[in-house]
Amino acid sequence: MKFDRPEQQIQQSWEANADAWIQAIDQNQIESRRAATDEAILQAVLRYKPRRVLDVGCGEGWLTRALAKRGVEVVGVDGCAVLVDRAREKGGGCFRAIGYDEIIADPAILGQPYDGIACNFSLLGEEIGGLLRSLRKAIVSDGHLSIQTVHPFTACQELPYVDGWKTETFDNFGGAFREPMPWYFRTVSSWFQQVSESGWRVCEFEEPTHPQTKIPLSMLLICQSPGD
Repeated sequence: MKFDRPEQQIQQSWEANADAWIQAIDQNQIESRRAATDEAILQAVLRYKPRRVLDVGCGEGWLTRALAKRGVEVVGVDGCAVLVDRAREKGGGCFRAIGYDEIIADPAILGQPYDGIACNFSLLGEEIGGLLRSLRKAIVSDGHLSIQTVHPFTACQELPYVDGWKTETFDNFGGAFREPMPWYFRTVSSWFQQVSESGWRVCEFEEPTHPQTKIPLSMLLICQSPGD
């Protein structure tokens, strides 16, 4: 199948790999998540004691459920209807099938203002500025946006440290993943620039590491919108 944009192939990959992804999460097969990254995003969101949180790119809904168990009112949204359906079957939160293009076109589709927004490994495309700008309209003036992504130094490995498209094959995730997925690599400075140009201010920067190897597993940007 030919795609006009890599972002369309990302969507197709999630739909094709939905069952394998759910199995990987249910069976706790992803080491980085076990070691640090799940707890890192959970604590980053809870740190500011939010009452209402929007989980953008919620997938099968683990973060939405984890926050809801701690008394937070959470809405999880994702563009993959298969994952949203499975999230609803598992319960433990409110889940809606909403794509990023829909959010960009009409941020009001997200409903009430939130005092916390989480994007946990869910900003995979090159064009994320429109989404980040739209999310500013869904958050209260003193709310926080928590973005967790792969750590650029670790993800780069021995390849040139420059922005550009890469391919995830899911070889380390276990399960029968059917299709590879393109994703857009950004350097640390590029992430800060993208967030800033979208109207957000980074107020905290974290690098969760593996407890034994001390290798950075992810990068966390905690942001606020200074207002218009």
